[in-house]
Amino acid sequence: MPDYHDDLRLAHVLADAADAATMDRFKALDLKVETKPDMTPVSEADKAAEELIRGHLHRARPRDAILGEEFGVEGSGPRRWVIDPIDGTKNYVRGVPVWATLISLMEAGDEGFRPVVGVVSAPALNRRWWAAKGAGAYTGRSLTSATRMQVSKVGRIADASFAFSSLSGWEEQGRLDGLLDLTRACWRTRGYGDFWPYMMVAEGSVDLCAEPELSLWDMAAPAIVVQEAGGRYTSLDGEDGPDGGNAAASNGLLHDELLGYLNQRY
Repeated sequence: MPDYHDDLRLAHVLADAADAATMDRFKALDLKVETKPDMTPVSEADKAAEELIRGHLHRARPRDAILGEEFGVEGSGPRRWVIDPIDGTKNYVRGVPVWATLISLMEAGDEGFRPVVGVVSAPALNRRWWAAKGAGAYTGRSLTSATRMQVSKVGRIADASFAFSSLSGWEEQGRLDGLLDLTRACWRTRGYGDFWPYMMVAEGSVDLCAEPELSLWDMAAPAIVVQEAGGRYTSLDGEDGPDGGNAAASNGLLHDELLGYLNQRY
């Protein structure tokens, strides 16, 4: 199996640089915010962080392609870095500390591109999570100061904690009744949203989470972290990996039941 230690170390360097840039503008009174064509916000910090990461990658990995939320794709080839400079921009612009920079390296294989490295860095929470293919998932402040993560062993929906972001997207897809049935069947539900519930699944503090509509840059890094922690990360249709346009993550033991509820149609 390939060794991705150098790529993981580079991803941490990229996250360090992004953390410094985003924290410098977090809660700034003169922060500039625009509305993108899809009606989602983008701040000057989103753009600056992505430009910073791209600049580092151009120097350190000039042959690799880059896909970012704010500036699209450049380059081609079997290796592609996928970047969300600020996952949780709505939180960021309102001063809520639940946001993160997501950095992933994806490699081409027989089943298409798959994440092999992922870093999720949430500097306002003073938290970071990461994983590399075949090397496990970890949390801590650095590669040398880390704790290995493992998903929970909860085996019954009635004992499970389920996290979701909002109700609107589920309703638009006709999945709301199934979602509500799941919330009634679970022990506990919370609406954490964005990257955080996936990291809690990896840590074992949440057992299930799902979102009805996502982009690749939202999912590539969380997917490998969950998988390397022993969990499952699929689309709502059960396709493994971050390519399905939506996501369901679990400790693995409850995954089929999770998908069953979310695919109920009335």
